[in-house]
Amino acid sequence: MITDERIIEEAVRLVEDGVCVTLPVDGNSMLPFIIGGKESVILQQSGEPKVGDVVLAWVEKSRAGAPAAVSHLYVVHRIIRIDGDHVTLMGDGNIAGTEHCLRSAIKARVTHVVDENERTHDIYSWWRKLAARLWFWLRPVRRYLLAIYRRVKR
Repeated sequence: MITDERIIEEAVRLVEDGVCVTLPVDGNSMLPFIIGGKESVILQQSGEPKVGDVVLAWVEKSRAGAPAAVSHLYVVHRIIRIDGDHVTLMGDGNIAGTEHCLRSAIKARVTHVVDENERTHDIYSWWRKLAARLWFWLRPVRRYLLAIYRRVKR
């Protein structure tokens, strides 16, 4: 049986071989910039990560109710801080909470978003970078903005 994890591992292998890979995304953690279930991302080799980059990374997640139990998962999230080899990630659609990984756990860099009409959008255009910076500073009110966004997009 082919699992999501196996598909992502194959995508990572292809990216490491220098191939650009288009990968569908799921979930709401990157709203409003990437719409899970409707859009895909184009992945390329990561190069030197920078704050503001959207990346595919292998992160540790603690399981609720089991403080010693840790699971791993791939996420497509934005880098919000880099301290030496330690990287902090946060989904644009997340109200709180971050993930942490090492630089070596960053497997690919998202370069473009492909919308439901198969149009490709540069995720690092000047206006998207500006919007992402503004969105980051709006964290205290994201909950309300995302609620409005979800109602309008239904």
